[in-house]
Amino acid sequence: MNSDINQALAIIKRGADELLIEQELIEKLKKGKPLRIKAGFDPTAPDLHLGHTVLINKLRQFQDLGHHVLFLIGDFTGMIGDPTGKSATRPPLTREQVAENAKSYASQVFKILDKDKTEIVFNSSWLTDLGAAGMLKLAASHTVARMLERDDFSKRFKSNQPIAIHEFMYPLLQGYDSVALKADVEIGGTDQKFNLLMGRELQKQAGQAQQCVLTMPLLEGLDGVNKMSKSLGNYIGVAEPATQIFAKVMSISDDLMWRYLDLLSFQSIELIATQKHAVEQGSNPRDIKFDFALEITERFHGKDAAQLAAKDFIARSKGGIPDDVPQLSVTIEGDLIGVAQLFKLAGLVESTSEAYRAMDQGGIKLNGEKVTDKTLMLKKGTQLIAQVGKRKFANVTIL
Repeated sequence: MNSDINQALAIIKRGADELLIEQELIEKLKKGKPLRIKAGFDPTAPDLHLGHTVLINKLRQFQDLGHHVLFLIGDFTGMIGDPTGKSATRPPLTREQVAENAKSYASQVFKILDKDKTEIVFNSSWLTDLGAAGMLKLAASHTVARMLERDDFSKRFKSNQPIAIHEFMYPLLQGYDSVALKADVEIGGTDQKFNLLMGRELQKQAGQAQQCVLTMPLLEGLDGVNKMSKSLGNYIGVAEPATQIFAKVMSISDDLMWRYLDLLSFQSIELIATQKHAVEQGSNPRDIKFDFALEITERFHGKDAAQLAAKDFIARSKGGIPDDVPQLSVTIEGDLIGVAQLFKLAGLVESTSEAYRAMDQGGIKLNGEKVTDKTLMLKKGTQLIAQVGKRKFANVTIL
């Protein structure tokens, strides 16, 4: 095996959990032709987060190696709902919901992918035409017993949780996508292994060369425990403001930082190894995290916005007031308003109780000064900078 293929394999396997089957991929690479690399995304929500970009980054690495990316939007399968890892049947999305969510995907992914080397495809293009006869033929290719080998289906069956018939179709349809696209490689999360291997089986039945399967780890969210998820609130959205992305990256733990670097950074493996060694020798991991926050923020908002976000973060961390504080007015009855009520009306806290708790913790400030007096009253006509913690600011005028 020549050095070029060795180098390509090192890039492909970086951060990956499993490559099936490696020797088959080597044989494909030896042919010297661009491979068709597939990854599917069901548009169940309008925005992507950094957890999604683990796969997208890997697609970009394949592009840099000269291969053709098939970015598959599952507008048909999205109406079924991926049962992977679910303890209950997911409510199906309407065609309108799926179409609306799919619209925002392209603009987000091209902040990472090379547009000229990317083909965006929708699986409704071939699954709609499959028809009832085609669906029945596809369903006949596997048994219920085979489907129950899937861990999530097996657990639900054993615990008497309902499994809808259409859920068995999901892995078959995802596998059929690989047949329709003649994929050489499919990338997915570790939780997708059953579905990815289904593609291999259906390609074999169709007389096609079988795709290789590359599984990527599921990225932990900001809590460092659970999978990154919007529903858990532990996510960094790629469409979030630059200041928010930067601050959230800086909030991850020093230990979790290395996993994020491995899966999300485009820095070389060698550089990351050098950085890790420097930290072991006493260097401050905050400096590495700061550079990483710049890299991620620049990826989605550009260099200028990333630099401004860094400046904003430094100002906030030093207790300073950033330049882009939103301005708003609060209208009151009478001439005075209590400080907790002001923060609630300004939208900086959910309730006066939350404001009081924040005061107890030293997290409420007016014009940069901590507020400890819970009975403090403020006059109509006053303008001031209200602050909660290090990130929430508002330039408030009391009317």
